[in-house]
Amino acid sequence: MVVVDIISKYGFPIVAAGCMGYMVYYVWAWATKEIKPVLSETNQVLVNLIDRIRMLDNDLIRLNQRVNVVLSIREKQKNEDTPKDLTPSSSK
Repeated sequence: MVVVDIISKYGFPIVAAGCMGYMVYYVWAWATKEIKPVLSETNQVLVNLIDRIRMLDNDLIRLNQRVNVVLSIREKQKNEDTPKDLTPSSSK
């Protein structure tokens, strides 16, 4: 009955405040020892993923530009290969 003796000696509010203070310390110690290292590692992984996404985005932009260039060159070649006398003439 140690808890009852402590409560009768100091009062319930003082004992409750002490218990809450210990709980705050325990949560703070747990967060700094276990959560903070995991967050640091996760942050590094996130930065690496963002870098990879940027590289993929740049690759997609370059690929899209190359496809557009190839399509425009094909279109020009197609237009040059058609005979001029088969094109419809404008009538006045």
